[in-house]
Formats: sequence, structure tokens, C-alpha cells
Amino acid sequence: MILGVNIDHIATLRQARRGIEPDPILAAPLAILGGADGITVHLREDRRHIQDRDLEILKRIVPVELNLEMAVTEEMLLIAEKIKPDLVTIVPEKRMELTTEGGLDVKKHKKNVMEAIKRLHRKDIPVSLFINPDKGDIELSGKIGSDMVEIHTGTYANTKGKSQEKEFARVKNAVNYALECRLLVNAGHGLNYFNVQRIALIEGLRGLYIGHSIISRAVFVGLERAVREMKQIIHR
Repeated sequence: MILGVNIDHIATLRQARRGIEPDPILAAPLAILGGADGITVHLREDRRHIQDRDLEILKRIVPVELNLEMAVTEEMLLIAEKIKPDLVTIVPEKRMELTTEGGLDVKKHKKNVMEAIKRLHRKDIPVSLFINPDKGDIELSGKIGSDMVEIHTGTYANTKGKSQEKEFARVKNAVNYALECRLLVNAGHGLNYFNVQRIALIEGLRGLYIGHSIISRAVFVGLERAVREMKQIIHR
């Protein structure tokens, strides 16, 4: 099970002052030293954190999987075709949201997403769709050519007690169904040092993609240690 570390929030802190520090480029090697198997960045339309320059440099220096999260827009497709990241994860995007609020509505955006997958495949770029733990979205993801899916764990992470048990079952069933559909399966969003254990125990998961909790921990203990601690929890 791989661990992909999202470094967007390093750039969020930099952009708060529109300066040059902290530089997310320097975060990548520290995360990798801590055990990260991949680096994830979300290049948003409004460029609120990661900038084009960041993506270009990361492509040249990152020796592990570089995962580009992006919306299905012509601008982002052209950037992905030029940069050629190791993986593109297609996500929904709203201008005013603080973070991605849910999975992609695959049915609603079927035509655009299918065309995007074809274009990215022509550049030999694997594609993952960030979706809710929903069988309909999983099945459709496979039909339109996606190589893998990332199951949205945000609702699981934000609930407690019986509600969390219900959401955990949804996530686990979604993973199992995606495997039946012959898709590679990842999971992510809202996972932290306390709720990640149960998700990591789900058999068949290819990887977990985690950002905010690791960067938050890194404020106090450093990024390399924060990543190493998360990796140890997942492996245990």
C-alpha cells in the first residue's frame, strides 16, 4: 500500500504572503525521505496554492509518483499533456470551496471525463477518478476508461459513532466492488493519524492519499518525521 503525500498546504502558507517561502519544492524531498511513495499536488483554476512553476519543477525532481489532481478543463488538460505527470486524478472543483467537498459526479460529467481520459491516455498518462463510495460511479468509471478510482473518505472522517460505522462500511464495500470491476483502488480525504488505521486494513487498496493532517503534524515535528509516523501507522 503506497502513501501519496499532498503538499498543497505548504503552498497555501506561501501564498498567504504571496512570497517565496515556504517553498513546496523543498517539501517534496523531505516527504520522500520520510517514506512517501508519491507526491500529490492540486493545480486549481484560481491558483490559490500550487502554481504552474511548482508543477514544472516537481516533474523534473520527484523520483516517485507525481500525482496531479485537476478539474476537467481545457486549460488543465493542456498543462497535463505538456508536463506528463505519472498520474492524473480528476476531481470536482468549485471556486469558493475550502477543500474538495465530495467525489466527482461521473454520470453528470460522463462525456467530458471520457474525452479527457482518452486525451491523457494518448500521452500515456494513467487516470484516476476521485469519486464517492457509490457503486454506480465506480461501474461507470470503469466503463469510460479510467485506470483506477480514489474513494472519497471525507464523510467517514468527519463522522463519529454509528454514523462512522455506516460510512466505513460504504467505503469498504466500494473498494471491494471496484476490485470486482477490475479497477485499481485508492482512498483519501480527511484521513489523519487517528482514523486512518481502519481504512489501511481494507484489503486490496493500492494506496492512501493524505495531505492536511501530515502537513499539520509537520508544523510541530517536521515533515520527514510526520510522514514517517503516518507510514508506520499504515504498515502496522
